[in-house]
Amino acid sequence: MSTTVSTPATLCEPSSRAPLLAGEAAESSPFHAGEAAVQTRVGVRERLQQIGRRVIRSYMPDEHRELFEKLPMLVVGSLAADGRPWASVVVAEPGFIESPGARTLRVRSAPAPGDPLCANLAPGAPIALLGIDLATRRRNRANGCVTAVDKGGFEVRVEQSFGNCPQYINARKPTLVPGERSVALERAAEGSVLSRSAAELVAGADTFFIATAGASARSGVVRDGCDVSHRGGNPGFVRVAAEQDASALYWPDFRGNFMFNTLGNLDVNPRAGLLFMDFDSGEALQLTGTAEVIWDGELVVAFAGAERMLRFVPEAGVWLNGGVALRWSAREPARQLVATGP
Repeated sequence: MSTTVSTPATLCEPSSRAPLLAGEAAESSPFHAGEAAVQTRVGVRERLQQIGRRVIRSYMPDEHRELFEKLPMLVVGSLAADGRPWASVVVAEPGFIESPGARTLRVRSAPAPGDPLCANLAPGAPIALLGIDLATRRRNRANGCVTAVDKGGFEVRVEQSFGNCPQYINARKPTLVPGERSVALERAAEGSVLSRSAAELVAGADTFFIATAGASARSGVVRDGCDVSHRGGNPGFVRVAAEQDASALYWPDFRGNFMFNTLGNLDVNPRAGLLFMDFDSGEALQLTGTAEVIWDGELVVAFAGAERMLRFVPEAGVWLNGGVALRWSAREPARQLVATGP
């Protein structure tokens, strides 16, 4: 399979552009070595270098701040002390996220007890935020560092902000469950071999979230920090296979915005964290492990619409009971998924 692709005419750029802030270097690249390497591999490096400086900002435009403030759910990527990435979700009544300034987000809701995010939140820690409205398919990313933590939530200084297209998002409308509080479930701990419950949730999923990090995420270098992203497909687009003494998850990587934030991180740091949600029961499954990109071959060719495949092997996992304190309407499939599948 050829690894050269053409850049689409529009690259999901935000609808408004604001000037660079004072002291912000226009010539600096927002991409680290791993992202640059993947962009080079698929033939879009020069184009993305130009676009990246315009669409990845060190502050949030007003429409991004407005979206965060009306969401009932926030997806979070964080790093544990051992370097493992975790993808988490924080839920509350809309308005629990505040943006008092273009570089600040205040989250007035704490993670669920037992969620690894509880231990990962500390002043100065790298963090990634995904504001996604599944009902309207709007989504924004905000990566930065934690500036304050208390029992009621945390605050983030935004260092990278950019929008994403609505592609591959299966639409659902949420309903908050009053009084429900997420707690960690101490049923069989998930490890390298998934339990039957975990394998069934993963194999039936049409949506999940993936957290990754650069090779020097704790260095304070903005572009090397954490990232968390959405992945969508038709139900069953994630395959669970038994391989030797571990489970392996496989899923397709579809044509996207060519920034390759996730794949670029994996190029320099193979660790990743996944979050799967049961949209009917409210349970959620968090996994952490290692991932690799499969660039070509039979697995890629066999999955219609796939540009690449990814393989993930879990090392540990956490179940959250009522994990998102939300219940969701039936799926409205993304139109881009019609022609995809094995």
